[in-house]
Amino acid sequence: MKKLFSPWRSAYIQTFSEKNRSRKCLFCSMVKETSDAKNLIVWRGKFCFVVLNRFPYNSGHLMIVPFRHTSHFGKLSGEEHAEIMMVTGKCIKALEAISGPHGFNFGANLGRTAGAGIDKHIHFHLVPRWNGDTNFMPILSDVKLVSESIAEMWPRLRQELKTKKNSRL
Repeated sequence: MKKLFSPWRSAYIQTFSEKNRSRKCLFCSMVKETSDAKNLIVWRGKFCFVVLNRFPYNSGHLMIVPFRHTSHFGKLSGEEHAEIMMVTGKCIKALEAISGPHGFNFGANLGRTAGAGIDKHIHFHLVPRWNGDTNFMPILSDVKLVSESIAEMWPRLRQELKTKKNSRL
């Protein structure tokens, strides 16, 4: 059996440790900081913000996160729901302009049992998809290939979300 070394995976696994789960909410902590680049925040609105996923499924994998700390979908206000949907459309438009995906997955894992890594603060995933982006690697060796680095994607996406052609949303 061949083994591929993927040290980034250990950082992801550590996020599930008991010690880390008892810490303050990751999303609440990052929005209080002033360094959007450090935290990979690409957009801030009135009710939510957009952040690149540090452990992406694909290049450009975003999370849309309400500022308000809640784990319940039904407790989001109409204004929060509206802005989340508005910015999702804006992000789709920006990602189409930057990297031309063939489609998207959009959704949320509601609760730990449903797969939420951060289950105390609801958030929505937007994952760009390309024909053929899933290959034998995840099936045979539990390895996912991501084609573009977060460091390259962050400034391009942040700039695209600021453009006038994307401002109508």
